Amino acid sequence: MLPSPVRAYIGLGANLGDGAATLRRVLAELRGIDGIVAVTASPFYRSAPVEAAGPDFVNAVAALDTQLAPLALLDALQALENLHGRERPYKNAPRTLDLDMLLYGDTVLDHERLALPHPRMHLRAFVLLPLRDLAPALTLQGKPIGDWIAAIHGQPIARIAS
Repeated sequence: MLPSPVRAYIGLGANLGDGAATLRRVLAELRGIDGIVAVTASPFYRSAPVEAAGPDFVNAVAALDTQLAPLALLDALQALENLHGRERPYKNAPRTLDLDMLLYGDTVLDHERLALPHPRMHLRAFVLLPLRDLAPALTLQGKPIGDWIAAIHGQPIARIAS
């Protein structure tokens, strides 16, 4: 018997190539992974890189209902990054695809490969705005997501066509 699905939220971003096309392809690819039973995507956003240089990102968040354990899901996400030519020449380098696990149900994890909840997601407009589109009642660290969004300044972001 398979485990009951868990709701996970994944941050998606790309700032090399056609980022919107890449995110559309990846969302379709996520739907085809065994153990992912549903995928819902936020609208797409354009944002400037945070703590990095390079072209603007196209960002979104996906809500996944998954039967995969956190590290198995991470492996699947990293396989997709590799499939799309993700390279890691230096920290915060521009990228063809970035997939970050933000939340996995109520799981709290501090593993060498994965920290859950994502430790910096509450500081990033490019995560919070699309996450709010999918889960407007969500609380992070005991605060409503809207409170975190209101506290962010100096991170230009705009909704774009998906």
